[in-house]
Amino acid sequence: MVRTKLILAILAAVISVGGTGLWFLISERQDAKERHEKFFGSTKEYPTSGGEKMKIEW
Repeated sequence: MVRTKLILAILAAVISVGGTGLWFLISERQDAKERHEKFFGSTKEYPTSGGEKMKIEW
């Protein structure tokens, strides 16, 4: 009984730490992408919608 509770507690701790680490990596990757676009400029020439280039009207 105690052994089962200990295993479940360890499993819950591993899952929570893994989820937190995954969230941190995703947010850090997004921040790095934003910094890259701000420094080098956007790689897209035109804004797109649905995978097609939008027509720019002046």
